[in-house]
Amino acid sequence: MDKREEFISIYKEHIRREGADKLLEYLTSSASDFFDAPASTRFHGAYQGGLVEHSVNVYHCLKAYLERPRVREEYGLRVDDESVAIAALLHDLCKINCYKPGTRNVKENGVWKTVPTFEYSDDLPYGHGEKSVYIITGFMRLTREEAFAIRYHMGFAGTEEARNVGEAFQRFPLAFALSTADMEATYFLEG
Repeated sequence: MDKREEFISIYKEHIRREGADKLLEYLTSSASDFFDAPASTRFHGAYQGGLVEHSVNVYHCLKAYLERPRVREEYGLRVDDESVAIAALLHDLCKINCYKPGTRNVKENGVWKTVPTFEYSDDLPYGHGEKSVYIITGFMRLTREEAFAIRYHMGFAGTEEARNVGEAFQRFPLAFALSTADMEATYFLEG
């Protein structure tokens, strides 16, 4: 099963709220490059299909984090399967239709060479996590916990006000868990 098939399988199994079918229809349509887009221009997942691969990786990392005995027993964090799938699979929808193929020059063995790359061009510059929330809520409602998790998934690595990140993590533990899963996927699975 490739990452596109895995994403769709997880999505259909766990995300069932009103509007979910319309969101998936959009993601699989020609209006969206979600399944072909890279996850970044030059870092993790900087290749065609990197975005869907990253989203599936974050899903598995989030599931594993939430299954830890310490997280379940000591922290008392329990998140239903639908919220896990929504937060992990959809946290980076903000990257849809933002990466365009391009080139850059690099020096290899003292010789300049033109190599393919991706350039970032956002026609809807609404921020990162907040743009993902905006896109999702155009199709289906999010719980407050899901919205804050997606909004603050970059954690302290993002451009958000640090005080707001800390408040979000304290009030909405799924936000911390998703940020942890996102960093684990980015730096350990895809780095």
